[in-house]
Amino acid sequence: MHHFFVSPDKVNEQDIIINGPDVNHIKNVLRMKTGEEILISDGQGQDYLCVISSMDEEKVIASITDKNYSGTELKTRIWLFQALPKNDKMEFIIQKAVELGAYAIVPVKTSRCVVKLDEKKAQTKLKRWNAISESAAKQSRRSIIPEVLKPMNFADALLYADRFDMNIIPYENYKDMEQTVKTLENIEEMKDIGIFIGPEGGFAEDEIEKAMALSVHPISLGRRILRTETAGMSILSVLMFRLER
Repeated sequence: MHHFFVSPDKVNEQDIIINGPDVNHIKNVLRMKTGEEILISDGQGQDYLCVISSMDEEKVIASITDKNYSGTELKTRIWLFQALPKNDKMEFIIQKAVELGAYAIVPVKTSRCVVKLDEKKAQTKLKRWNAISESAAKQSRRSIIPEVLKPMNFADALLYADRFDMNIIPYENYKDMEQTVKTLENIEEMKDIGIFIGPEGGFAEDEIEKAMALSVHPISLGRRILRTETAGMSILSVLMFRLER
């Protein structure tokens, strides 16, 4: 079943209107016909099972058949604070983070980040990253399109996350697996969790100290050293498994 997003103002009592590029995609790429079933999300967590009732060059109208379609969102919102990696790794990280249920992704500039983004380059990257998030959200049937926020420095990211119920930071020098398990025991009862992932060279010691001073919990991801593009996926998988129960 194909999945599309619309803004909430396109949702009516009995039907939903699809405009923009998706019209051409439905008509000329997918070659869909009236009577075919589609899934539509309003980007705010509400899903609708629909049947295409009519279409023209400017719009597709889909009749709502189920307003209570079971959504795919986790009860807890997971915010991934990802230190900027080299090359195009960020695109891969965003795609997989969206598939694994991340609520939002925040690119973070840390002291060991090699990548330097000026304002113009950051805006171009941000547009591309959000397009990747939208594509991944459609593929994985998310009820929302996770936003990729504007890059922050590490100190600002810590302050931004200070309002969350809990923040965790995987750290290669932290070896206490028993305490890690205890830290993650009650995540089902939390509304917002922040995950801080370091760059290729890892977090600097003073960054870990700053994080812990703001009650960010260090955790272990095991005995092996994971790449930056693997670490986030690892902890997201663990959290997703616990929250899906």
